[in-house]
Amino acid sequence: MNIFEHYKDIFIESINIKNIDKKIKNKIAVEIPKQKIFGDISFNAPLILGSFLKKSPLVLAEDFKKNIISNNNDFEKIEVVKPGFVNFTFKKSILLKFLSKIQNNFGKSNNIIKKKINIEFVSANPTGPLHIGHCRGAIFGDILCNFLKYYGHSVTKEYYINDYGNQINIFLKSIYFRAIEILKKNKFPDDQGLYPGEYIVDIANEILRTIDVGKYDSFKDVKSTLAPVAIKLSMAIIKNDLKIMGIKHDIFISESDIVKENILSKSIKKLKQEGAITKGVLPKPKGDTEDWEPREQLLFKSTNYGDDVDRALQKSDNTWTYFANDIAYHYHKLKRGYDYYINILGADHSGYIKRLSSAVKALNKNVNFEIKISQIVKLYKSGKPYRMSKRAGDFILAKDLIDAVGKDAVRFMMVYRSSQSPLDFDFDVVNDKSKENPIFYVQYACARLNSLFQKSKFNIDKEIKDAELQLLNSSQEINLIKKILQSPKIVNLCNSNFEVHYIPFYLYELSSEFHSFWNLGKENDDFKIIEHSNENLSKSRLYLLQKLYIVLKTGLNILSVDIPKKM
Repeated sequence: MNIFEHYKDIFIESINIKNIDKKIKNKIAVEIPKQKIFGDISFNAPLILGSFLKKSPLVLAEDFKKNIISNNNDFEKIEVVKPGFVNFTFKKSILLKFLSKIQNNFGKSNNIIKKKINIEFVSANPTGPLHIGHCRGAIFGDILCNFLKYYGHSVTKEYYINDYGNQINIFLKSIYFRAIEILKKNKFPDDQGLYPGEYIVDIANEILRTIDVGKYDSFKDVKSTLAPVAIKLSMAIIKNDLKIMGIKHDIFISESDIVKENILSKSIKKLKQEGAITKGVLPKPKGDTEDWEPREQLLFKSTNYGDDVDRALQKSDNTWTYFANDIAYHYHKLKRGYDYYINILGADHSGYIKRLSSAVKALNKNVNFEIKISQIVKLYKSGKPYRMSKRAGDFILAKDLIDAVGKDAVRFMMVYRSSQSPLDFDFDVVNDKSKENPIFYVQYACARLNSLFQKSKFNIDKEIKDAELQLLNSSQEINLIKKILQSPKIVNLCNSNFEVHYIPFYLYELSSEFHSFWNLGKENDDFKIIEHSNENLSKSRLYLLQKLYIVLKTGLNILSVDIPKKM
């Protein structure tokens, strides 16, 4: 049972105001007050309805308080606070009632409308291993998919293989010249902007096992033979990197296949039908423009759909732009009939949001489409920027990061902050065995709980049926119950915002409450759990900790982080 949804329904019914606009009604919420002194839950309806009803929010709040007092007996205290919130403190009996309702699906909404959702993430060019920038977006995308599946949606994890265009040409050239270097001892050229990483040497050696590169006179001659083998090898590296991170995509869509299937012409035709294409001259770009000349070209009228400028679809040589191929890919994606589409892009693609969103809107004005940006990751050690080895050439491998601190730490900490905010990844923190390390503290809570139940006569996964919950009276026990019951709000925040950082942060706070309670038992015999002289009280505390374990386990399963039995 979701305590927040339950009381929101009761509160809205108590307002007894008909014909509330749906948009206004959707803003009404039951929240968690920022400070404990303001109670357990807070209702914002008076603030939301003040302008709608042309009444003072404080007057509305007082009226609402009276209605609740006369119709509901679940609260120990109800207070009106400026500028128009109504704060509630639950009676202990109500907290215990909701505690008893916690099961393995705890936190899910009762009113969910199940959706078919496509989430495209990572989609790194198949030109080498994944780096730490890819790592954050990959883990964010995977955990978001896990969460939405848990919530009840049908989710497809998609990877778009950008295997067409100039970056692939550079990649293939790099492999070719490394192969020639291996075969003929020719110096690898350093003046052509080629990829210098050691992985290129590894791929070149693999290539030489199947292709006699030396028999071809030039790169141009071997390119078509080299391309499919090299891209397959590169994707094998990427898929292995994803596997190390605990990620497996459902679908891989190739850009070259999109091109071969002539989907671009179909998407252009669709845009023409919508009146979204024209011929025109783009304004002079900023920066070094000595070689720039105005010329008429095919343009997508993206300004009609919220973009700042119209976008070119063809280059000066009449070949299609990268953007045009992206339009074709999204046309192909939209045809597959999902209810919601989410793209997760790296920080370097933030300037791409408006144009891509405009294109999708032009292809289907009714589509639910959202772009999430995964911001940059900075590594720190001893308070200073930390530079790991760069075996890939000019970037740090995701694999190296996981080898250094472990998959669990990387998955947990990569989503410990909102994807929209830059992330400082501190090696000292993730290697620390203390409260300062969130992932350690959460896993340690699980280990402590398992150890505790192993010493007791009860199974941690089998609910204690006859616990006398009214015996739970201490402020520490009540605080732990209240923190456990916040889980549905965390779940709803993740669902409404398509963000998952709420989960690890909440798990850390929840674990901190537990560790504080645990440590009391070391200092005071009255707070011991299984060694307490009152067997019934011990049983009730174990029941409480079973419910705690359910919430911790649920959260860690969504994160795909291990739940240790001992540490």
